[in-house]
Amino acid sequence: MALSQAGPLEPEEVSPRSRQRMQESTPRGSAELPPSPEPAERRAGAERQLRVLLTPLAVGGRRPPQKRLLGAYGGGAEGRAPAGKRLCLEPPAALPSPPGSPSPPATPPAGTPAANGSDGVWDADSDGSDGGDAAPDECSQLSAYERKRLKNITENAKFFAALKLHESAARLHQMASKTQSHVTKRAKPKKAEDETVRRRSMRLQRVEPAGVTVPDVPAQPEAEEYLRVPEGPLPMIPEDQMENSKLTEDLLATWMRISEMKANETEKRTCDMERYQDSLNSMVLSENNIKKVVKYRVCSMAIHPSESIIFVAAGDKSGQIGLWNVNCQAEEGAHAFTPHNYPVNCMHFSPFNPAHLLSLSDDSLRCGDVTRAIFDEVCRSEKSFSSFDFLEDNASTALVGYWDGDVAVVDRRTPGTSSELSADIGFRRTRTVHVHPVNKQYFVAAGSVVYDTSSLAPTVAALSTIRRNCNTGRWLTRFRAIWDPKQEDCFVVGSMARPRQIEVFQDTGKLLHSFCNIDCLGSVCSITVVHPSKNILVGGNASGRLHVFKE
Repeated sequence: MALSQAGPLEPEEVSPRSRQRMQESTPRGSAELPPSPEPAERRAGAERQLRVLLTPLAVGGRRPPQKRLLGAYGGGAEGRAPAGKRLCLEPPAALPSPPGSPSPPATPPAGTPAANGSDGVWDADSDGSDGGDAAPDECSQLSAYERKRLKNITENAKFFAALKLHESAARLHQMASKTQSHVTKRAKPKKAEDETVRRRSMRLQRVEPAGVTVPDVPAQPEAEEYLRVPEGPLPMIPEDQMENSKLTEDLLATWMRISEMKANETEKRTCDMERYQDSLNSMVLSENNIKKVVKYRVCSMAIHPSESIIFVAAGDKSGQIGLWNVNCQAEEGAHAFTPHNYPVNCMHFSPFNPAHLLSLSDDSLRCGDVTRAIFDEVCRSEKSFSSFDFLEDNASTALVGYWDGDVAVVDRRTPGTSSELSADIGFRRTRTVHVHPVNKQYFVAAGSVVYDTSSLAPTVAALSTIRRNCNTGRWLTRFRAIWDPKQEDCFVVGSMARPRQIEVFQDTGKLLHSFCNIDCLGSVCSITVVHPSKNILVGGNASGRLHVFKE
């Protein structure tokens, strides 16, 4: 504030922004100075000579920090309540003194807040509209809105201080520290070196009294561990015998004898459906025609074409091949051999010479020759085989499929164990292959996509679709539907239905017959085989048992 005593003065030119701040800073009350205790004449002269010019002081855009307000009323970390509001007192502007009187000091006396440089706190009870106590320089330049805001902050600080949150937090912290001090600490486990060493007898330590260590007993192989079969030809020695016996010789002699007998050359013809259903109804299952032939679940089967004796071969998942003379009721009627290391995926008796039994595993194709009592190795590959079928009537060549999708031709007459040629038919996986029964140059394959030979149309429509439960799971062999050689328009397949049964369908999808026996058949027969000329049906289950339905 600047005072002039020498006559009337004109106010200096100020900017609109400064004029607005001057109006906001001017008290709303009367602008007249308080009366002086001097004589009336002197006061009247002073009023005629004095003109007040208010000039705003720049504060650099600073605002009073809020922390000082909160600190004044917050109570601090110790939870002290506010002792009372503090006022920032500043000496008011000096009134004009008469001529000749000493001028007031330019700076406030020592000891005042302004002289000490301390930041005072503005009166919180003032809303900026009264002309009471003067605020510090920083606060005096605030607008009415900012003063109202500081007042609200001050009131909120008082409210939170009244809640005594700091005191409550301190009490909770003290209680928590006391609780932790009373918690029982878990004892540390003793070290191994602190434990008492147990005494062990010399017998348990396998030590002789003289101090000589007993040699360790060799570990016994696990029950599920299979012995590896070497490459090359293998002798026909049963699994339960280390050398040929009379019982095995009788079985092999029977196989040889029935293979020498030529089957009657009867013309294959399809009978009417009524007669075919009558033949199916005549086939029954009895307890005498059930036998465990292999150790594990059946993966493939083949039946000898003999019409005098029922002779069946079965392969399981471990590589065993079981031979069973169904007409022999004694225990020695079945024997198991192990010519493979992996599951026997496919088996066929040679149609030209039934004394040869060809079996396919993942790594090899072998021919069991009963005349020489040997399992000869026909083909071996690093890739896994899936199935095979004969390409010629004399069974000298065969078409094999691989799990990776390829197919190959194998000739049994050539030396060595490699295939003659191979081809990629575009499959990701080839599961089965089957050669045309009449036109041997054609074959069909089943895998991950539909494969059409050149003799078929580019698009093949399904003749019929049968919806049934084929979810065998991981413990059962997948179903394989086979055509009945005596009835070319009918096929046989296992079933998950209860009671357990084997079903016969017509190519139209019609169910013709279900083979079942509640007393004798209580399991799923995933693999089936049908005799080529007689009414005989064989089904194999996951435990290695064979069930023979016959007239």
